[in-house]
Amino acid sequence: MEKLLLTTAVLLALNIGTANAEETKSYSPYAGSEQPRNVYFGDTHLHTTYSPDAGLTGTVKLTPSGAYRFARGDEVEADNGMMAKLNRPLDFLVVTDHAGYLGLIPKIRSSDPELLKNKWGKKWHDQYKTGPDGAYATALEVINTLAVGDQKIKSEKIMRSAWEVITKAADTYNDPGKFTALHGYEWTSMPNGGNNLHRVVIFKDDAKKTNQILPFSAFDSEDPEDLWAFLDGYEKKTGGTVLAIAHNGNVSNGLMFSDKDFKGKALTRSYAETRARWEPIYEITQMKGDGEAHPYLSPDDEFADYETWDKGNLLGNAPKEKSMLKHEYGRSALKLGLKMEDQLGVNPFKIGFIGSTDAHTGLASSEENNQWGKVTLKEPSAHRAEAVLIESPTPELSTWGYEQAASGYAAVWAKENTREALFEAMQRRETYATTGPRMTVRFFGGWEFTSDDVHRPNFADIGYAKGVPMGGDLTNAPKGKVPSFIVQAAKDPDGANLDRVQVVKGWLDADGKTQEKVYDVALADGRKAGAKASSIGSTVDVENATYTNTIGDAELATVWTDPDFDGSERAFYYVRVIEIPTPRWTAFDKKFFNVEMPEKAVMAMQERAYTSPIWYTPSN
Repeated sequence: MEKLLLTTAVLLALNIGTANAEETKSYSPYAGSEQPRNVYFGDTHLHTTYSPDAGLTGTVKLTPSGAYRFARGDEVEADNGMMAKLNRPLDFLVVTDHAGYLGLIPKIRSSDPELLKNKWGKKWHDQYKTGPDGAYATALEVINTLAVGDQKIKSEKIMRSAWEVITKAADTYNDPGKFTALHGYEWTSMPNGGNNLHRVVIFKDDAKKTNQILPFSAFDSEDPEDLWAFLDGYEKKTGGTVLAIAHNGNVSNGLMFSDKDFKGKALTRSYAETRARWEPIYEITQMKGDGEAHPYLSPDDEFADYETWDKGNLLGNAPKEKSMLKHEYGRSALKLGLKMEDQLGVNPFKIGFIGSTDAHTGLASSEENNQWGKVTLKEPSAHRAEAVLIESPTPELSTWGYEQAASGYAAVWAKENTREALFEAMQRRETYATTGPRMTVRFFGGWEFTSDDVHRPNFADIGYAKGVPMGGDLTNAPKGKVPSFIVQAAKDPDGANLDRVQVVKGWLDADGKTQEKVYDVALADGRKAGAKASSIGSTVDVENATYTNTIGDAELATVWTDPDFDGSERAFYYVRVIEIPTPRWTAFDKKFFNVEMPEKAVMAMQERAYTSPIWYTPSN
């Protein structure tokens, strides 16, 4: 009888368990969750020897396969003979070689018969093979034809063979859940012989779809609208998915975020809708300078002058005019977007932020003590800082080695490390940029947050439940309500402490003018937020290229409410996180090579992160 009762009890328990499983949700709060719980760091803009300018300036060892191996943490040999390795592997990488003359240098080096059939292919091949002087002369000729759009080699066979090497490498190294390799390339538009309108094109798909097309290059058209039409055609033809990322507008001489289209006509609603459809994120920081803000545009922002490149255009053949600046920087683009939305009904510049390297070495490294340079000629050496990086016919427009930045990385909040999850996060702009450090930053906006929410262990769940994440929208302010924002930032585990967290607000006032304000919302070392904060100081020892984390905080968090909110005004908010001062790569070069740096070289800096904005739109 006892055994029978026990058996019945067990059966009852089993039956009850089954019923409960059917009738109630899982005890696990994470089961079935679609919420992004992980941040992944990577580079969406890297060149290898398959880019003509990279190959012609010395990058010959690092192919797409080598670039993926370095990014996933392998040790590889750089072109200067040194061994290179990341401190920690990246989570994802996109190899984005130039579409124009794709794979030219591997074809020259292998004396490809198809290349030698072409008059210019043979000329460049023979010239390159004579030695360094010949290679340099070839580089100048090739880059000039790219700049003016004068295509000398037209061969679908050459381009297809190169494209299939690149797509095969991405599929080979893609390891879902561990390391993501996405397909991509760069569309390299340089109107007026050197103004940067470049876009990186990234696919969610594998080679079965991407091999159905050949990359659209600036030889096909320099007009971004033609690129967007090509992307639309790709999706319709293959059933695939693709997006484009505009990058480093600071050398576009006023074109990247112009209020006119490529043909010089005023922007239309159709243009705004199309651009917003294809370009959800912007590369706000990279080796060719930082593109968040400029001191001329933001004179009250003490942190606006960071890794500033503002002499001229990409090739240094046209000077910069101050009137161009507002069409080149991320913050001013967001402000222009508000104004355009008011006029057109659609915001053409509704962009999230990422960073990437744009390195032409095949080495996706943005660490200050592991800086491998923009091009192979600027890989570590005793003289790279004092040598010219971009030589201009006008000396004052030349850019020097010490001016290159060691930046940056893209940070993506996604539910898993896969092509699909990362790509979808980029589409919804749940991304942020860092200048190199892998700090963790979360940012939510809503109407119901309380001061305690940020301190709860499930604060991200609260953020999604009560509001929207970075990249999202707030609309229709409830009567009497003011938006509040959850901000949490944690230092890179291997990096520097944090100095402060700021919210950058831009808005369109009642007179139709754009405004901006920077708020210190969380300050390290017990400093009170609100009034303009004092400097945190510095522990940097330039001679020894060291610092200590005896100042600053490992984590900063707050719930901040906008004290100047007007529910009738369009606005955006994004977070800027700033580290304590640390040695710049020039200090590490000085110590390693025991050399003096140029007098103008910056030796210490405060690295940072920029989140994608949250927009507020009035109901009317």
